[in-house]
Amino acid sequence: MKQPGFFDVEERLSRLSGLGDQLEAFSRTVDFEAFRPDLDKALAYSDGSKGGRPPFDPVLMFKILVIQTLNNLSDERTEYLINDRLSFMRFLGLGLSDRVPDAKTVWLFRERLTQAGAIDGLFNRFDATLRNAGYLPMSGQILDATLVAAPKQRNTNAEKADLRAGRIPEDWQDKPAKLSHKDRHARWTLKFTKAKRQDDGTMPSSDLAIPFFGYKSHVSIDRKYRFIRKWKTTHAAASDGARLREGLLDKTNTASSVWADTAYRSKANEDFMEKQGFVSKVHRKKPHLKPMPRHIQKSNAGKSVIRSRVEHVFADQKSQTGLFVRTVGISRATMRIGLANIVYNMRRLLFLERLNASA
Repeated sequence: MKQPGFFDVEERLSRLSGLGDQLEAFSRTVDFEAFRPDLDKALAYSDGSKGGRPPFDPVLMFKILVIQTLNNLSDERTEYLINDRLSFMRFLGLGLSDRVPDAKTVWLFRERLTQAGAIDGLFNRFDATLRNAGYLPMSGQILDATLVAAPKQRNTNAEKADLRAGRIPEDWQDKPAKLSHKDRHARWTLKFTKAKRQDDGTMPSSDLAIPFFGYKSHVSIDRKYRFIRKWKTTHAAASDGARLREGLLDKTNTASSVWADTAYRSKANEDFMEKQGFVSKVHRKKPHLKPMPRHIQKSNAGKSVIRSRVEHVFADQKSQTGLFVRTVGISRATMRIGLANIVYNMRRLLFLERLNASA
């Protein structure tokens, strides 16, 4: 077998382009250099005057996080695939002879951004890029939340009680190794799902309640372009409705309407939206022990047509990028979900740009 030459590699890359390399489309459409100021500020690397091996370029490392999020990869798998795939190397600007960051370097880079709380700035930086490209928040906004699974914890009832009260269990305090592997922020909740028809054709009298452990991703998207504009991460048992009053509404949207399901319907939320100048299109709840009035049922059905658009966002994140939290603690979960939101907006931008080019 002959040794691959320069032109052999170029030919293979050309074939990858012809087959539709998504990362190549990312490189053409997304200006990753726009993230450099926020990355430099968060990382605060030394000037190198003390010697030592210089760190990898921050933009290169951020692009690695994009690859990792797009493909739902662990740090070890990320290292392997960067060495293995020509499309990954091209996206990162690496040649076959260039040094590739190892799994530990990727972990340390992400951890440094997490500790600096940089994800909000990085998300807002790309949102500003979208706005400058003409994708302004328009036609109102839609709110919703989805559960994001995390590794399950095996704790005693006493330990669970301590965690719910915000305390560190006494048995963990003198065991730093054990404490570092215990997620003190994720919570158990019940995930309700529609009951399926039985083999004999009958329907169960109640829906299914499935125990779920992890976090919750709350988002607000604009109705016109369906970009995520505001977001928040909480533990899985947190109330959806209360988040509406915690900065989840986008005041820059050109329209004032807000769509959401019945979890967001409360007097506190209705009063808050009215005071802030928003128009509530939140679903109304069924009266207790009474049938749903016809006019409310019809109104809710009309709202559902619009509100359902936010479900596509979560479906895309879970089917395309396998949204899942592998880490421990809400700070790292926030970093993971924030990256997923940035990558979703990048993929959405690619879709809209292709749509515009073919129009």
